[in-house]
Amino acid sequence: MRHTHVPTSSILLILGSVLCFTMLDTITKYMTQRYSVPVLVWARYTVQFLAMLVWLGPSMRLRLFHTDRLPLQVVRGGVLLASSLFFVGALRSLPLANATALNYTTPVLVVLMATLVLGERMTPARVAFVVAGLAGMLLIVRPGSDVFRGASLLALLAALCYATYQIMTRVLYGESPRVLLFYPAVVGAAVMTALAPGLDWPAQMPWQHAVLIVVGGLLGTLGHFLFILAFQHGPASALTPFTYMQLVWATLMGWVVYGYFPDGMTIAGMGVIGLSGLLITLHERRRAMARMTGPVTVQ
Repeated sequence: MRHTHVPTSSILLILGSVLCFTMLDTITKYMTQRYSVPVLVWARYTVQFLAMLVWLGPSMRLRLFHTDRLPLQVVRGGVLLASSLFFVGALRSLPLANATALNYTTPVLVVLMATLVLGERMTPARVAFVVAGLAGMLLIVRPGSDVFRGASLLALLAALCYATYQIMTRVLYGESPRVLLFYPAVVGAAVMTALAPGLDWPAQMPWQHAVLIVVGGLLGTLGHFLFILAFQHGPASALTPFTYMQLVWATLMGWVVYGYFPDGMTIAGMGVIGLSGLLITLHERRRAMARMTGPVTVQ
């Protein structure tokens, strides 16, 4: 069944999800100045894997591994792992808001991929959303500035991988959200643990850093769970505007934690992005109501 409007519950799930991701990114950026990227990614997935075993293992047991599409689940987990490695690498060098803005080529890619892969219709309003989203992003990152150099390529690769992950999540509609959350943790933890002997491990780690890493892993777990629930109950191309709220969260976190305050053009870009999200939502709801009320108005 295809959804014709954006459920309010899905909107709230998306907003909560991207807030969790921003808090995770804030912690991760701090840690990248002290520890290697692969070690941090290993910790993030291992914490998620162990947390899910403790949380869901006793009640679900082997059902936690049950899936009718195992190869797709494994590939999806590998795609998300690649996205994490690229993005954490970008966070090491880029300001939080800039890395997040570059990563927000993801929603535009999702809208386009949803049309090609999922058969969702590219309406004029959705075309306008793609254009407005790109325009807003360009106002934030400004071509020709330092944000497009060096680590920016890693952020763009992360966006491509993450868009693929989102589409694969939609393709797996009907699978248990808990199973969908568990397999990326299994794949990420397994791959990074296999590579562990070659990683640059720290000689020692303060307990405060260990706590932050665990908290970050738990935030990532919660964020992905909320994200999966949202995309299973609403069309990908209509929900993606709300993921742009992460730009606001990232800007605020960057200001509070790292002292980076956005300039006027950055604020303008966020305004364009937010307005495009609001308009596409109103458009989707109006179309849905017209379809429901149209036939019954004829006497």
